[in-house]
Amino acid sequence: MSDRIGGGNLVMGVPKEAFRPSPIFLGLVALFVTAGAMAWTGFGNVAFDVFLLVVTGWLISLCLHEYAHALVAFRSGDIDAAHRGYLTLNPLKYSHPLLSIVLPVIVVVLGGIGLPGGAVWINHGALRSRLRSSLVSLAGPATNLVFAIVLALPFVFGVTGETHTEFWAGLALLGFLQLTAAVLNLIPVPGLDGGNIARPWLPFSWKRTWDVIAPFGFIMLFALLWNPTIGRVFFDVVFTLGDLIGMPSYLYGEGFALLRFWNYQAN
Repeated sequence: MSDRIGGGNLVMGVPKEAFRPSPIFLGLVALFVTAGAMAWTGFGNVAFDVFLLVVTGWLISLCLHEYAHALVAFRSGDIDAAHRGYLTLNPLKYSHPLLSIVLPVIVVVLGGIGLPGGAVWINHGALRSRLRSSLVSLAGPATNLVFAIVLALPFVFGVTGETHTEFWAGLALLGFLQLTAAVLNLIPVPGLDGGNIARPWLPFSWKRTWDVIAPFGFIMLFALLWNPTIGRVFFDVVFTLGDLIGMPSYLYGEGFALLRFWNYQAN
């Protein structure tokens, strides 16, 4: 049948074009690979090379995060996730370009935190169960965690960063940012992924209040992190996760210094 997955021109009734990676995403991947090669060889201003490597890598991870939400939603019954262009990995489809892309990149560069960025609109009424709804929300931060583990593999298998230090420092920082994004998104704050994981299981009367608070989730998140005790616990969790997956914490600081290339001075 033409509407079966992988058959004909349709996938579950959706044209296959809805699943093809967008030229913008492919361009980001090409720029990421180019920046990695430049950082590896020390081409030009190596600090700027690392900046380009980390920022493009972060944008790729943002696309993958939102794609994961949309893919699980699509497979769980929300066919419109494909019609909205969410499965093309186009960053411009993931909510407002300024608030969802530019602002998180600024926070990454200035604060070294992987701020939750894009957003996809999911029709939770079309999902087949509460568990599926929670899995849709879990898919994003899980993708960040998987990305971090992939970036940690070279270090697990013996890379120390003594050679090509700038390149490895950039990858370590990118992995660290993935961990901050995963942990931030799993905090059970209304409006964030962690809150959305819990929402389907709340009593109906609680959901109404939850939904009123949800638009202010980012403000609540910043307020929590502004508290020194909570902020310290947050970074302790991130560093502990980094240690568990083998990400070398001694490279984070070097990566962050390189990221701010306009201030960087080589030793």
